[in-house]
Amino acid sequence: MNAPDPARRPAAAAEQRVMLRLSKISLGFGAEEARVDVLTGADLELRAGEMVALVAPSGAGKSTLLQVAGLLERPDAGEVVVGGRKTSELTDSNRTAIRRVLIGFVYQFHHLLPEFTAQENLMMPQLIRGIPKQEAARRAAQLLAYMRVDHRATHRPAELSGGEQQRVAIARAVANAPRVLLADEPTGNLDPRTSGFVFEGLMRLVRASGLAAVIATHNHELAARMDRRITLEGGQVVEL
Repeated sequence: MNAPDPARRPAAAAEQRVMLRLSKISLGFGAEEARVDVLTGADLELRAGEMVALVAPSGAGKSTLLQVAGLLERPDAGEVVVGGRKTSELTDSNRTAIRRVLIGFVYQFHHLLPEFTAQENLMMPQLIRGIPKQEAARRAAQLLAYMRVDHRATHRPAELSGGEQQRVAIARAVANAPRVLLADEPTGNLDPRTSGFVFEGLMRLVRASGLAAVIATHNHELAARMDRRITLEGGQVVEL
């Protein structure tokens, strides 16, 4: 499995392919008077090679939307289609299998395994998937080089800067070559200069590999550089 070629853009046909579709998603928490409806018939389509900024105030449901899209949370109603496959009636084990192969996650905190090096952190999800150790090591090295942290491959997370940790986390999220990337405030803990540098790496990765990416952010400058901007109003997805 080769690392993405930054000089190669996805074919036009691939760019038009819908990799993630949320249809009429509703989800609430609590019961009766205490119930809070977070999503109320939300719709979203995400295409290969597309970066979509999810911009909304705290408490609007950004994380909930990403959790539903990433099959971490089952909606009360509606359908989540990943890579053309409907997921509403799948067992938890089948949903986990789709999540492991087709979906990558990046969070505000890097969540790297502290006892392993940067390269080993990238190898781990590949080994769990069953990829041979030599191939996993090769792809890990390629992705670290692509994210320009290969010189830190043998360092553990505590020995990396915040920006380096997040670049390693992004590389780990795509180690299994997913088709969808979901990022929840991936630069939220970084200073403006480091945020821009990390975002540049993320953007190159999405463009080169044909990933479909939803990135929740409060950074309006970064959001403006993406293909589309969406928000949540009254539990529904609204284009900005």
